[in-house]
Amino acid sequence: MANALLKNDKGLIRAWTFYDWANSVFPLVITSAIFPNYYEYITSHVGKVSVGNDLPCFGGVFKNYSIYAYIYAFSLFLVALTAPVLSGIADYLGNRKRFLQFFCYLGAISCGCLYFFDRNHPEISFIPFVSATIGFWGSLVFYNSYLPEIASREEQDRVSARGFAMGYLGSSILLIVCLILIVVLGVSAKYSFILVGFWWIGFAQITFKRLPNSSSTKVRDASSGHILTKGFREIKNVMKEVMCHTNLKRFLTSYFFYNMGVQTVMVMAVLFAREEIVWVDEKTKTNSLIVSILLIQFLGIAGSFLFSWVSRKIGNLNTLAICIIIWIGICVFTFSVAHFPIHFYILAAAVGLVMGGIQSLSRSTYSKYLPETEDHASFFSLYDVLEKLGMILGTLSFGLISEATGGMRNAVLSLIAYFIIGLILLFFIPRIDSQSREVKS
Repeated sequence: MANALLKNDKGLIRAWTFYDWANSVFPLVITSAIFPNYYEYITSHVGKVSVGNDLPCFGGVFKNYSIYAYIYAFSLFLVALTAPVLSGIADYLGNRKRFLQFFCYLGAISCGCLYFFDRNHPEISFIPFVSATIGFWGSLVFYNSYLPEIASREEQDRVSARGFAMGYLGSSILLIVCLILIVVLGVSAKYSFILVGFWWIGFAQITFKRLPNSSSTKVRDASSGHILTKGFREIKNVMKEVMCHTNLKRFLTSYFFYNMGVQTVMVMAVLFAREEIVWVDEKTKTNSLIVSILLIQFLGIAGSFLFSWVSRKIGNLNTLAICIIIWIGICVFTFSVAHFPIHFYILAAAVGLVMGGIQSLSRSTYSKYLPETEDHASFFSLYDVLEKLGMILGTLSFGLISEATGGMRNAVLSLIAYFIIGLILLFFIPRIDSQSREVKS
């Protein structure tokens, strides 16, 4: 049994945010910038000769961007399936940080193994991509659960935004290093995946040094059932409690839909740009996409703090509604207008501004709606499961529509629908006071 964490401790908060600095290199370098470009190129070229984007895989032939979406969705399914089990074990054993460390090391080492990706053996080559995805998202279950314990209610928006800003800054620095190695020094892009692994493990040590194993003070009952099913029982109990808190239930339902759109955009944006935007040549395409992603990252830092500031003025839910409306505009512009590089730069600027804001506010808003509890890990495990189920449906629907229509542009329509549903549901939630647990009618 551990003592409660001291809230608003600057050193502890700094150590906590450094895990965002450490692990954000995965979504940037691996799922957004370098690996999608590397994957698309090596799966559509033999040497320097283009062979099209049809990829033989798992006994069939798929578009390379579709199989990428399917594999990512499968990875998320495994996360959603295992997260409750591991959360329950960590809660029972009181070693939440150990599980955070395990997933960190799993993800980082797997990133390094992407160095060996081979277009002739995609089934085997995708294994480290799957395990890296599990490592990244699995660790966030335990990482996020510390937020309501290290920050007071009125500080959670700011601390959450600071974490995302640290992530955007740190990952951008490593991406710039990778670009210098690739573009200036001519180093193969696959060495970037090894750098990601070292960066992730190295900076995570700052977090691991300060965070305790667990701050929960509840009594753990060894007779309550098998440890492997404990997490699912806790998720079931948490869901029952959520159903008794109407506002929390409504927020999670809205989040499920609008986050489905957000995460699908983040995963598929680069592949969309490579296939649907008209570029002068391959080199211009790759360099322009990476520059655009850096633009997204640095605007994401500003966006995190901007929307945190706006939320203090007009409330979390009103600010989230503004973010969703901007996302709808982004998708409409993508579907109807975006055909040339200048259009993609406009989209990158808009996505960057709103991406950090909606992610950090979603995390802190959920934290504010939680009932008084010592079991934050189980509540954030439910949050994670719903997030992953939404991402699975989003990426699967995007891949299926793209495969059926022969392109990705029509699939953007499904994202517009997800955002609209999330926005409508958001208006049914009473506004919450950012300084207390009272709900504004």
